[in-house]
Amino acid sequence: MRVEKIARNKLRISISYDDLEARGIDRDEMWQNGKKVQELFWDMMEVAYTEVGFEIVGPIAVEAFTMPTEGVVLIVTQVPSLPPGDHAEPVESDDSDSDPFGTFVFAFSDFEDVVRVATAILEVCPIDCSLYHYKGHYHLSFDDETVPENEYDALWSLLHEYGELSAVTQAMLEEYGNRIADGNALELIARHFLRERQ
Repeated sequence: MRVEKIARNKLRISISYDDLEARGIDRDEMWQNGKKVQELFWDMMEVAYTEVGFEIVGPIAVEAFTMPTEGVVLIVTQVPSLPPGDHAEPVESDDSDSDPFGTFVFAFSDFEDVVRVATAILEVCPIDCSLYHYKGHYHLSFDDETVPENEYDALWSLLHEYGELSAVTQAMLEEYGNRIADGNALELIARHFLRERQ
């Protein structure tokens, strides 16, 4: 099981098929919300609180999707709620808490994989991201806030198909990496590399 806080109110949990099998849960049971699945979910929430300080207060939204070889990925989002009659108050932003949790990074060992994933993303959900070269790998860095909620599943599936989630943060890439494209990486790749192949 792997727990990652990808935004202030958003959590990603990855659980392998081996982990599910160890708990006596087959792939079909994951979508039936039975007792074993509920116990697994609350175990995951306990791990999330212990490891990254993510505490459930009020309603949450849960998105789940399967990866062919890696298992099941859950995106858990804390949903703001107000008691009846209450009015929303402005939420102050704490910039010191937003990085690196406001970004996520995927690493690719081969630039060909970067071109392939860029092509696939542009066809499904074109979004802004930055491209870096760091320690022999290419890294695409995404701002969590720019990813539409309804495109998360498609984006994560494509990124996992060609690369792997990196523990490298945006700050580390800025400090030690070589920035190739800032914000318009997909557009830049499409303009220069896809045209050359036609």
